[in-house]
Amino acid sequence: MGAGLVGGAALVAGCSDDSPSSEPGVSASAAPDQRTWDPQDWDSVRAQFQLDPELAQFAAFVLSPHTKLLDAVIADHRERLGRDTEDALLTGQASEQAVRDAAAAFAGGDPSQYALTDSTTMGIATMYGGLTLRADDEVLTTTHDFFSTEDALRLMELRTGAKVTRVDLYDDPAAATVDDMTKRLLDAVTPRTRVVALTWVHSSTGVRVPVQEIAAGLRDDVMLCVDGVHGFAAVDVDLPDLGCDFLATGTHKWLFGPRGTGILWAGDWEPLTELIPSFSGPDGPARLTAGGYKAFEHQWAVKDAFEFQQSIGRARVVERTVEQAAQLKDGLNGIDGLTLVTPAEPAVSAGIVCVDVAGLPPANAVQELRTRGVVASATPYQRSYLRLGPSIATSPEQVDQAIAALQEIVQA
Repeated sequence: MGAGLVGGAALVAGCSDDSPSSEPGVSASAAPDQRTWDPQDWDSVRAQFQLDPELAQFAAFVLSPHTKLLDAVIADHRERLGRDTEDALLTGQASEQAVRDAAAAFAGGDPSQYALTDSTTMGIATMYGGLTLRADDEVLTTTHDFFSTEDALRLMELRTGAKVTRVDLYDDPAAATVDDMTKRLLDAVTPRTRVVALTWVHSSTGVRVPVQEIAAGLRDDVMLCVDGVHGFAAVDVDLPDLGCDFLATGTHKWLFGPRGTGILWAGDWEPLTELIPSFSGPDGPARLTAGGYKAFEHQWAVKDAFEFQQSIGRARVVERTVEQAAQLKDGLNGIDGLTLVTPAEPAVSAGIVCVDVAGLPPANAVQELRTRGVVASATPYQRSYLRLGPSIATSPEQVDQAIAALQEIVQA
């Protein structure tokens, strides 16, 4: 046996039932007192975040703040690793499988459809890097995607020779519609198209792409790959119902999971070749879960992030996000000096709300808002906008605060 397999064997061996650590999870000392919070009370939910209470946190979705529960779970896994590293690693396979089980319970499908990653970017690289294409194949994408997709497709083009083509899904994001976006994408498909690369919710504009409608119109021999990070946990749908073949997402954004974690979902793993040797096994999601030693305490705690959201209710979380986003858009609409970039219609938007502030660069608007107790972000694109993300970490009262602050800024 090669020396390189020894470390991996520790992760897949498993422990006997007699081992005191064979049941991975939260110890009694780490588990929070359930009397201290009520998942049906939004103020109680917000209180689980360790965010500065003096600030309205509309950028929390960019990189997740941990809840008190999540930090307790991470601390417990870290203690196990510190107390007996070998024993903790021997139970690693069970801890990893527990994440897949929780993912399927939250987002639908079977646990075997979920591979574990460190980020959306790693999932995207695994999708496009693992596909086998020929030089006469075509990959159709859009002009609205984030750098990670753009560069992964550039590398695919270099590796395979397949041609990447792009289509505009909309001219004015605020006026985007399901029918128009679907038609534009499907009209751009050619007989040579083998892959369609989409982003579920554009972080540049807040536009939500009609993945289901597009999937329904594609030929069976065209694979649909999706960057799902700003739709995952912000749109109430099971992943198998989207109709795509692969979806990559971080779990450290709208799910509010541990930083440095993510998943790759697949309807069928067969088309993908793994890029990184796996310590988890030779089949299915195991072979697509990258090996190597990592921050296992974060990866294993993803299970508890899914369960935190499940305790509140996925539909309730999404409804809370959508209601606040609608409140924000309604309040900003019609204010002189502000232009809404994100569509008002929930069917083509999710949690992100982008705004153009006349005469004020987005980065400056971010600073102006912070002086008024509102935390926002600027979209990291060539054409940048001010961006706010209502979520379970914010409240309707804070939405009103953000509206008032922006009105004050443009009238100053």
